[in-house]
Amino acid sequence: MTTRLQALIVDDEPAARAAIRTLLADDPEVEVVGECGDGRSAVEAIQDLRPDLLFLDVQMPEMDGLTVLRQVEAMGLPAVIFVTAYDQYALQAFDVHAVDYLLKPFDDARFRQAVGRAKQQAHQGKVGALSQQLRALLDGAGGPAVAAGGRYLKRLTIKSGGRVTIVPTKDIDWIEAEGDYVKIHAGRAWHLLRETMKHLEKEFDPALFVRIHRSTIVNVERIKELQPYFRGEYVVILHDGTKLKLSRGYKEQLEAALGRSF
Repeated sequence: MTTRLQALIVDDEPAARAAIRTLLADDPEVEVVGECGDGRSAVEAIQDLRPDLLFLDVQMPEMDGLTVLRQVEAMGLPAVIFVTAYDQYALQAFDVHAVDYLLKPFDDARFRQAVGRAKQQAHQGKVGALSQQLRALLDGAGGPAVAAGGRYLKRLTIKSGGRVTIVPTKDIDWIEAEGDYVKIHAGRAWHLLRETMKHLEKEFDPALFVRIHRSTIVNVERIKELQPYFRGEYVVILHDGTKLKLSRGYKEQLEAALGRSF
């Protein structure tokens, strides 16, 4: 008797999770061992359950699907079927890395095709190789948020109230910490993202985005001038008139990004 593949479903939309569970109900080769509605619980479930097959929503609030996989050890990555609303252009990166996906809304035939590929990979012992391909994707060799061949984020995907907003990083003026969230300022708009300043600082190109305070990251292209403030501190003035505080401890980082001392 063939061992049933254990599947975990991760999607912030209950209806989407129910649809996948229903489609798997009559499959004798797959057993659903759990569901998660957010990224943080998904990380814990992947580590605890060690599923063979993972249905993973790419766009979730607070922690998206790619961030979930970044927090799971490489050897623990199962066969992954991404569930996403990204357009076909963005999905080319998934194809390159032999990672299957379901583009919402998907039909029964497409679902069966994706599951069939995952089964084949698992039964043929190819999940380890797939994990390496996924790791390459997560490290920046491709993907919807990373430039081809680059390692820094080119856009943020922010989900709120059922809507998904794509914010190119080049359009971001500055970022501030706000409790368990960060507030992304882009022109006249702002967006809340459940993320840490420390993580974003690593994801953004340091030549463009610089930490100037423990709670502030700024796009150096938006800086208009610097004004002395008090004991080595400065006020950073952006082109739109926004005034931000530059702490002494972050002065060298800004000098390096601007290419001169002040």
